[in-house]
Amino acid sequence: MESDVPKFSIGALLRDAGAAALVAALLAFPLLGFRLVDSARGLTLDTRLLWVVYAGAAVFAGRIVFSLVRISLASRTASAAKPAKPAVPGRARFLFGIALVAAALLLPWLPFADRNIIDKATLILIYVMLGWGLNIVVGLAGLLDLGYVAFYAVGAYSYALLSQNFGLSFWICLPLAGLLAASFGVALGFPVLRLRGDYLAIVTLGFGEIVREVLINWGKVTGGPNGIAGIQRPSFFGLPMVPSLPDGGTTFAQFFGLAFSPNHRIVFLYYLILALALATNLFTLRIRRLPIGRAWEALREDEIACRSLGLNPTTVKLSAFAIGAAFAGFAGSFFATRQGFISPESFTFIESAIILAIVVLGGMGSQIGIVLAAFLLVGLPEWFRELEQFRMVAFGAAMVLIMLWRPQGLLSHRDPTLRLGEFGAVRAKEVGA
Repeated sequence: MESDVPKFSIGALLRDAGAAALVAALLAFPLLGFRLVDSARGLTLDTRLLWVVYAGAAVFAGRIVFSLVRISLASRTASAAKPAKPAVPGRARFLFGIALVAAALLLPWLPFADRNIIDKATLILIYVMLGWGLNIVVGLAGLLDLGYVAFYAVGAYSYALLSQNFGLSFWICLPLAGLLAASFGVALGFPVLRLRGDYLAIVTLGFGEIVREVLINWGKVTGGPNGIAGIQRPSFFGLPMVPSLPDGGTTFAQFFGLAFSPNHRIVFLYYLILALALATNLFTLRIRRLPIGRAWEALREDEIACRSLGLNPTTVKLSAFAIGAAFAGFAGSFFATRQGFISPESFTFIESAIILAIVVLGGMGSQIGIVLAAFLLVGLPEWFRELEQFRMVAFGAAMVLIMLWRPQGLLSHRDPTLRLGEFGAVRAKEVGA
């Protein structure tokens, strides 16, 4: 039997790399080969042929490396005698998750953890929570949602309007924001019950843009393009984190006998979003093992088979949209209280794209994978602010590479929600035979 390993030929490898370099040079010539120079005589056209050579050489070297890696991986796969095991075993993933939680709990108390690091970690946790919420819709139910930022915006504006107009605290507005976002999820779910794939993506994208346009044009309620400022900050069980109160009330620092520090609020907000994110994770892990979670996965695999088993796709889809939207509403309310100011510019399509990219990059259905993807796509650009102008270039390159290297995502392994017993396994082998 012939081996499936690609045959290695230096000549073919060089020809392939040379062809790729030639194409790259032809594409780079009009883009990099010329530039406008401002001089005393006005604008003149100058050539930069060396840049074209650099582009071709980089593609030539990259193509060779890519081909060698592909051949090496194919050889390793073909020579393996045993069936492939999951990339990350279940016990190792559990221990890794426990280590991540412990590191997150200890982060504010580490010597190097200043206000800047805690702020960035808080931002990453917001996107982790959003990724876990969208994972219910996309990863478990298989419904492509490009307008997820709309529910994020509904939660943020719900909290801001309720707290300012009715004087409600954060702890009362938080569940209300989640309920309002869930109701918007149900409202979106009804018109798209018969849609799948690309058509569903287009409709959800339009829904997200509709919500943003409403926020811009309904100025009397939402403040229009100016947004809403002066949003109420959360308190620690009624103890505000301010230097003092005009009515002589007790503040957080006074109650615990501490000297007032602005870092108290930063650390409190960090632990608050950490608690919300962990609650989202625990809820998702639990609901996956319940009948509704298994119904989502059945719908993702085959809607026709799901219907033939007696499951109602309408209920299954609406529940996925509603629960996923509720978690976006919770994250939106936290975003509003953390920022103290919100505007429609915070809820553009690029936010939906980043959240969806986090889910796809991490591996649809993988909770830990979403954490890693959020750190890569959100955390690294925040730490390297001087490279911000190249953020979208790196973003696109990362997505291209991950689709070539691991189309299923960084950590795509998912434990089955149901396991066959000894009798079931034997019977399955007999039927298969």
